Amino acid sequence: MSTASISAAARKTSLALPILVGGGVAGLLDMTSAYISFGRYMPIGIAGGLVGAAGRHVSVGQYILGLGIHYFIAFSAAAAYCLASKKLDFLRDHFIVCGLFYGIGFFLFMQLVVLPLSAYHAMGPYQYRGLVQGLLVHMFLIGLPIAASLRMFSR
Repeated sequence: MSTASISAAARKTSLALPILVGGGVAGLLDMTSAYISFGRYMPIGIAGGLVGAAGRHVSVGQYILGLGIHYFIAFSAAAAYCLASKKLDFLRDHFIVCGLFYGIGFFLFMQLVVLPLSAYHAMGPYQYRGLVQGLLVHMFLIGLPIAASLRMFSR
């Protein structure tokens, strides 16, 4: 089998498993980190980004909405990385470096696009500790698991 046919076969593999595993693991690790850092009501804060001031009221519905939004974002991040790997083979081959940089890019996207567009309209000034913690969490707990799941499950 030639190198070209192996590459073509790799592109035709299903990405459902890497997306499900990568998004699930990244979502779980990120939510665990958020629980440790910000407390058990973090999903309600996430829901508040969508519903605004109504998100300040603690309810089961708000909690479930926050978890749903969180995992939707995690699975979307995994899907974006896995779909990009169909054209960019180096994302699979150099998964450690690419996963870490993907985590940085994802952190910047969340801070500079998603949060300012949310109902909170969150924009700086940022604290140094929060930036470093956010970068490390997104690099090692989101980017790397997504890239590793692609590497492990797309062969």
